[in-house]
Amino acid sequence: MLYPFTFKPILKKVIWGGSDICPFKGITPVENGVGESWELSHVEGNYSIVDNGELEGKSLDELIRSYGKELLGKKVMERFGTTFPLLIKFIDARDNLSIQVHPDDELAKKRHNSFGKTEMWYVIKAEKGAGLYSGFSEQIDAEEYVKRVENNTIMDVLQRYDVNEGDVFFLPAGRIHSIGAGCFIAEIQQTSNITYRIYDFNRKDKNGNTRELHTELSKDAIDYTVSEDYRTHYTPKQNEPVELVSCPYFTTSVYDLTEKMSMDYTELDSFVIYICMEGACTVTDDEGNTVSLQAGESVLFPATTKTLDVVPEGHVKFLETYV
Repeated sequence: MLYPFTFKPILKKVIWGGSDICPFKGITPVENGVGESWELSHVEGNYSIVDNGELEGKSLDELIRSYGKELLGKKVMERFGTTFPLLIKFIDARDNLSIQVHPDDELAKKRHNSFGKTEMWYVIKAEKGAGLYSGFSEQIDAEEYVKRVENNTIMDVLQRYDVNEGDVFFLPAGRIHSIGAGCFIAEIQQTSNITYRIYDFNRKDKNGNTRELHTELSKDAIDYTVSEDYRTHYTPKQNEPVELVSCPYFTTSVYDLTEKMSMDYTELDSFVIYICMEGACTVTDDEGNTVSLQAGESVLFPATTKTLDVVPEGHVKFLETYV
């Protein structure tokens, strides 16, 4: 019998990582330099491990092999097979991340036999003046792009945004982007670990080497279309769902609750994930299984889940995402 699953976080130490992920997730002792917590992952070599209930210790891969469409949903399995299609992360950038792009499904399949990477960011908190890059600020072509990487002027044509808590950015595969120093973000993305590094501010690692750039690979992966505004606009509301992103890979809404709410997933045919950013709540499914959820935690509800009752402990804010 399936139930709501929590997983052990997979912490990633990186050169740009900060010290906020452990306190946010209530992990002691606090480790510094942790840039990412992979909350739910089916990336090879990084399978999430169940942390609760009778299936504790099983990997997400084992769950999929044992329970298939009961866990994922029939439609999801028909489309993605035995791959869990989403990767969920918290990201803490103490320093700027490299400027990067991800290939779309077609290019990723051809080059890497992988899914592409469309993703979204929800800013949980941001230091004063923190910002990020999304998209081009002016029209350039592939040739000019290569020249600008070579002469260190690529930053001049990128769109920068100052960010605050609650800001949302949708990043379809092909959009050039980077998270800036001082951003703490929840990221929902396709299951893919393919990143093309475009520019890295000529940073050197501890051995004095610059990191590899993928200029040629990026050239064909970039979408050079210029948009007027790359930010996702929405009106925050209390005690009702607010849809942020609906794309072929995931649909994500934010909930800001101060009172009990019942969710009906009878018609969905997909797993559902809650990612908690603030406060705490208790969630009970139609089988009577109960899971508590607090800031820094994520929970996976199997596709067999019909309804959920969410009872906030005072106040709770979480993202809901499914296929």
